[in-house]
Amino acid sequence: MDPELAAAVAALPTPTPPEGTPTLEESRAEFNRVIALPFINWQKTQVPEGSTYTVRDRIVPVEGGGIPVRCIVPTVEDENATFPVLFHMHGGGFIFGDIDLDDYYLRRLAVDLRITVVNVEYRLTPEYTFPTPLNDCIAALKWVVENTSDLKADLTKGFILIGDSAGGNLAAVLAHEARDDPFFSGRQPTGQFLREPWLAHPDSIPERLTPHYRSMEENAKHDLPLAPTRAGLDGLMLVYKPPLTDPRFCPLLYPSQEGLPPAYFQAMGLDTLRDDGVVYERELRAAGVKTKLDLYPGVHHGFHAQFPTIPIATKLWDDARKGVEWLLRGGE
Repeated sequence: MDPELAAAVAALPTPTPPEGTPTLEESRAEFNRVIALPFINWQKTQVPEGSTYTVRDRIVPVEGGGIPVRCIVPTVEDENATFPVLFHMHGGGFIFGDIDLDDYYLRRLAVDLRITVVNVEYRLTPEYTFPTPLNDCIAALKWVVENTSDLKADLTKGFILIGDSAGGNLAAVLAHEARDDPFFSGRQPTGQFLREPWLAHPDSIPERLTPHYRSMEENAKHDLPLAPTRAGLDGLMLVYKPPLTDPRFCPLLYPSQEGLPPAYFQAMGLDTLRDDGVVYERELRAAGVKTKLDLYPGVHHGFHAQFPTIPIATKLWDDARKGVEWLLRGGE
């Protein structure tokens, strides 16, 4: 384990095991207490001056209702200025998280990179099962295309999908769906940023690729916070309910990976999901897609949110900005 991370983990208070099986509300409250609120408090130390951006929440119509999207637009002297777009989907295993989870960090990116950010609050499982979260994001992506004027957006300057963990799954699948949907003809995403993405269940991996998936077994022996386990993924499949053979859950199963936008990956060395990103990057590269992979040794899934100030997390945040810039240059 990375030595600074090991020290930070060792300093954590010993958790008190819950009595009985926690309810969904209790589990979400614990996620917010242990992960979301400390992460948000750190982000607040990074937030730019309020005069440098505007924030507006909108409701995107979806089947059965509407979902919030938070739009962050840089403020510049030129009132006619337009910006590329960063389309963001939060992590949380499709069960946890909302648009507040990464909000202040995204405000920082919007200002520093002069990019409009659209942050999506897709509906969560178990209240909403597959493919509702994906369909919500597709509806929001189409909403962006139809509302570029309101967003001061110019999609020809960049249209980047970004997601962490479950959000990385959605970003990878959206890249495929937009590639194949005539609605996006001439307005397709120009890049995808997949951080520690969950892209397959062990039982959905194509047989030819199973020898390359070693991280689930290699890293299962580490008792690490936030580590996805085989049992945990099995439980998530039971509530999210994606068919194992559906490429909208496992993008490795699409007939072709060709024609996708450049892809930037961040993968964690001790993550049981490490090879989801590593193998998918290799597959995209083999299909002629421009790719860039940053692999962080000695760290686990979600470490950057739990310990955002340790040196390797600082490097991850710096690399993330460079990764977006690389995507804005078309992978050059």
